[in-house]
Amino acid sequence: MHHAHTAITDRRLRFALAGCGRIAQNHIEALARHADRAELVAVCDPDPAAREAAVARTGARGFASYDAMLAEAAADCVVLATPSGLHPQQAMAAARAGVHVMTEKPMATRWADGLAMVRACDEAGVRLFVVKQNRRNRTLQLLREALKAGRFGRLYMVTVNVFWSRPQAYYDSAEWRGTWEFDGGAFMNQASHYIDLLDWLIGPVESVMAYTGTLARHIEVEDTGVAALKWRNGAMGSVNVTMLTHPKNYEGSITILGEHGTVRVGGVAVNEIQHWQFAQPHEMDAQIASASYETTSVYGFGHPLYYDNVIRALRGECEPETDGREGLKSLELLIAMYRSARDGQRINLPLEY
Repeated sequence: MHHAHTAITDRRLRFALAGCGRIAQNHIEALARHADRAELVAVCDPDPAAREAAVARTGARGFASYDAMLAEAAADCVVLATPSGLHPQQAMAAARAGVHVMTEKPMATRWADGLAMVRACDEAGVRLFVVKQNRRNRTLQLLREALKAGRFGRLYMVTVNVFWSRPQAYYDSAEWRGTWEFDGGAFMNQASHYIDLLDWLIGPVESVMAYTGTLARHIEVEDTGVAALKWRNGAMGSVNVTMLTHPKNYEGSITILGEHGTVRVGGVAVNEIQHWQFAQPHEMDAQIASASYETTSVYGFGHPLYYDNVIRALRGECEPETDGREGLKSLELLIAMYRSARDGQRINLPLEY
């Protein structure tokens, strides 16, 4: 399953960035912070204005076409900050070229595409990294420590709320936004990092039932949705998502109720520990205050930390934290939610492979 990846230790790692839009700025900034070990050698975007701005900001070589960049940039790893529905074909093209891949979330918009990406990278012997920068949030790291230490005892209930705001202008800003093929809806795009918490923190999900609706935006996909979940460990929970919050982003939270503990991590983007109560004290309790932070962006501060793991993995110093297989777990949950909402049925996991 795992190939002996050739570690690159005698020079800086060469990254190429596909897509110079909204999220690309986080990648440019993260790479600048790791300039001792990594460099951005190329960027591509079919939009000349976006491409020129990125070239001016980074000094990287600009390409109008992805294929030309892959062929000429001599990159070690290509970063996909492109419309979600393009990730699969771009990842597979990189694999064929022998280039490692880092893809933004969601890794794909269809289940078969996600599986094909993992298979292609395996067969080519390249690594596939899926960006999950929220996992690096100090608040969530502390919560995971508490879960791993068994402080909750048996888990009973989990609720995740993503009450954000995306105006029509946001969806109109690019043709791919709000489409099934290239984007996915509120669950898949905006809430995907929260969907990721369901498996990463709580464990394997047994089944899911969902409703979705397009209540106010002129888009193909949902702007609002709810899902009920049952985990294999017996815990039950719900996910409530809307992009119609008035007048701006209001809450991104997770609440966990267990036999011996109650925790709520909230704020606009899981950036504040708002409740932390356990039957038994523990030395980690001293870190609660310092874990909460003022959020400047719903993307959090995780991209530089995420890149550190990728760079170390490519230098042969560690294993990837979130590889393609790990990425499939949240894609599987998302696809299950969409199938449930579409067909009005409970979807049992795992999905057929």
